[in-house]
Amino acid sequence: MDYREAGVDISAADRAKDRIKALARGTFNPGVLSEIGSFGGMFRPDLSAYREPVLVSSTDSVGTKIKVATLAGVHDTVGYDIVAHCVNDILVQGAVPLFFLDYLAVGRIDVDRVEAIVRGVARGCSELGCPLVGGETAQMPDVYAPDDYDLAGFIVGIVEKNQALTGAAVREGDVLLGLPSAGLHTNGYTLARKVLFDRLGHTTSTALPELGATIGEALLAPHRPYLAALEPLLARHKLRAMAHITGGGFGGNIPRVLPAGLGARVRKGSWPVPPLFRLIQKGGPVSEEEMYRTFNMGIGMVVMVAPEDHHDVEHSLERRGETSYVIGSVVAGEGVTLE
Repeated sequence: MDYREAGVDISAADRAKDRIKALARGTFNPGVLSEIGSFGGMFRPDLSAYREPVLVSSTDSVGTKIKVATLAGVHDTVGYDIVAHCVNDILVQGAVPLFFLDYLAVGRIDVDRVEAIVRGVARGCSELGCPLVGGETAQMPDVYAPDDYDLAGFIVGIVEKNQALTGAAVREGDVLLGLPSAGLHTNGYTLARKVLFDRLGHTTSTALPELGATIGEALLAPHRPYLAALEPLLARHKLRAMAHITGGGFGGNIPRVLPAGLGARVRKGSWPVPPLFRLIQKGGPVSEEEMYRTFNMGIGMVVMVAPEDHHDVEHSLERRGETSYVIGSVVAGEGVTLE
């Protein structure tokens, strides 16, 4: 018996790594000092513009959105998703990305599928300015079924210490601006799949007029990154705090960036909820409370700004093609109230 008979194909892994190397090189910038395949990724940041640089790191996965990708046979979007998600996570603390690593675990190596996944990662890294400096592709046949896989990302960014967003600057009366999501992004897919596939009997190829797309296309809509729209406002110190609306919805994420003694009031109906969420809610049926606790409901990022900066921020976002909605305000108290 050899390793291949046991379920691990080293030759296929080597072919996949050759393709990954080519994709990763396309994301490199002058800070990258090592090639893909080294034991560690080497990166030399340019700190000349910083007086007190602070590194900000984060890690996440795309969760069971992978199951939809597998059903649809579309694998290049989930790679983009994980990069956008991680970039948004450090952005809420005022950080911009330096570099990125990925972790891909598979039941078996399908070279073309691995290439498609990493192609999405590389596209996100190139678009968002964070070189893919390394990662891991692990074959785990006794843990994952042959066609199953998992994908996680790791990001390191940087921010000037006195410009980091900690929530300390937030004040009662600050305006909450919501930036629209592209759909579910990377959260709530277990519930969405149960409703859409198991209860309603749809497939990824089911086309619904209210969605203007197939179920698969709607569910695989890429996670939106907000770096390009918000970075200029960070440079001008116009943002007091930000909350990336992921798992836990408004109630689980906005309080993470508020100081003690302050809460938020969010007005339902102040932004258009995309049809996909209403389809899930009706098809469950799923309670309104559960929808707002599980999904982003059409708002992917919430920014908190001083009332006097509200219109300035809106106009800045408009100039960069970004829509925003006034969805509520910061109030005395604790937690989030949905009205």
